[in-house]
Amino acid sequence: DGYYTYMMPECVYSARDYSDMVLLMSYSFNKAVDLQYNSTVGKFVGSTAQGVKYAENFNKNQAYMDQLKASVDT
Repeated sequence: DGYYTYMMPECVYSARDYSDMVLLMSYSFNKAVDLQYNSTVGKFVGSTAQGVKYAENFNKNQAYMDQLKASVDT
């Protein structure tokens, strides 16, 4: 009887040295993914109208984008 939002981070890799690791961060609202960050693409991509607006705002924040890129290396 309310709204349900959550963020799910995932690190996907197959090599033992993590050289092919991909960071995925999915933001969902009521079980539907609105927005996703993919470290291979290097930016946020929206999958709904609201998600596209959020993606534009996140992608404009250069400090946050640099932080995400650095987190893949660590």
